[in-house]
Amino acid sequence: MNSVNAPTAPRGAIDRFFKISQRGSTVGREIRGGLVTFLAMSYILVLNPLILGTTLDGTGQLLGGGTETPNLSMIASATALVAGVMSILMGVVANFPLALAAGLGLNAVVAFSIAGMPNVTWADAMGLIVIEGIIILVLVLTGFREAVFKAVPAELKTAIGVGIGLFITLIGLSNAGIVTAGSGTIVGMGNLGTFPVLVFVIGLVLTIVLHVRKVPGALLISILVATVIAVILENTLHLGTLGEDNPGGFKSAPIFNGIVDLPDFSLLGQFSLLGSFQNIGVVTIILLVFSLMLADFFDTMGTMVAIGGEAKLLDSEGNPPRSKWILLVDSFGAIAGGIGSTSSNTAFVESSAGVGEGARTGLASVVTGIAFLLSTFLAPLVALVPYEAAAPALVLVGFLMMTQIAGVDWKNPDIGIPAFLTIALMPFTYSISDGIGAGFIAFVIVKLARGKIREIHWLMWLVSILFVVYFLIDPIQVWLGL
Repeated sequence: MNSVNAPTAPRGAIDRFFKISQRGSTVGREIRGGLVTFLAMSYILVLNPLILGTTLDGTGQLLGGGTETPNLSMIASATALVAGVMSILMGVVANFPLALAAGLGLNAVVAFSIAGMPNVTWADAMGLIVIEGIIILVLVLTGFREAVFKAVPAELKTAIGVGIGLFITLIGLSNAGIVTAGSGTIVGMGNLGTFPVLVFVIGLVLTIVLHVRKVPGALLISILVATVIAVILENTLHLGTLGEDNPGGFKSAPIFNGIVDLPDFSLLGQFSLLGSFQNIGVVTIILLVFSLMLADFFDTMGTMVAIGGEAKLLDSEGNPPRSKWILLVDSFGAIAGGIGSTSSNTAFVESSAGVGEGARTGLASVVTGIAFLLSTFLAPLVALVPYEAAAPALVLVGFLMMTQIAGVDWKNPDIGIPAFLTIALMPFTYSISDGIGAGFIAFVIVKLARGKIREIHWLMWLVSILFVVYFLIDPIQVWLGL
């Protein structure tokens, strides 16, 4: 978002370690970027407990124990702890402005498709996440994951970044209540006559004004101002939380419940590595792990391309610096998520909000990680930031990422058609992996149709075939009677 200054001489140990001056950034900009990323991601501290904590496993138990009363604070504490540790690790090891937390979509698969299977326990489900993470780790250590990443054409990587820009714009507009499920249509305009939408509009206008005026800290300022407005509205009008009987409420009402609360880390280590083999069979396990692995594998690839492109850190082939280390830390995130019973932790596209604020190094990820660790104690304070206050940052960053679309040669069908499908399907299917898969398969088909089979890298062949299997997982399971 801020213009990147020309590289200057390092100013101290932190500057040298993170190459802050070398990348044209400053310590202040990295700190602001890290905080903005945290605020844009903090919704996961609410959503992950709601998804994992309110679903019964195959034995009728809730995550954390019991059958009736969810222990959401325990899951929130574990979610914040794992996200904090993994984000710091990404910053220190990979020196990349990319934060990690429990992946949305992946946690829903764990809750609704795995844990709920007959006789499967939450410990069994989390054990599968650990197994998936170990497999991805092996693929990274053997160089296979990085080789696949580098085999993808540069312009297709650009399209991935653009698609993610539209994807996070949709997330922002949905979080703000601007875009909703339509009546008689797929999507429609939400109720614009509510105070939460007003909070979003004020935040978006302020974000745009500060951006065009090139004010440092624009995204952070707009989030904080919108949050203050939301708190004032809630405490004077008592709008409450959005629901069928309260259409004018906030998606997450900013209710002040103190500042500090002691965390509960009892979920750590509550996983069973091999327990699922006794309950659901080897074939089912292979299909489930394959689905989780492919989604994890390519979500991160797309996200790091998008973040690297926005931060102007990609080389001529569209590869970010230290890509192997980025992928290595991400694979540990899956393992850590299973061990911590928070589901697979993966790279968050909301990191682009911090990059939009000017973050260019791993110091921003360290700041985000520290904020997550502090939030294990400051959960009530973090809960004050409603979705509607953080959404404007995602919308503006979506615009910034869309500017990369000029890097695609649209007159060349070899890349234009795969790029289009990649960009279109990410928001329309609400899945980064689905968009990437469609683009990869289309790339192979177009090259074949134009008689250019020799231009298809063998890894693109392999990955495209895997994506065909991925898209056909449901009918395969039906065919096998699973």
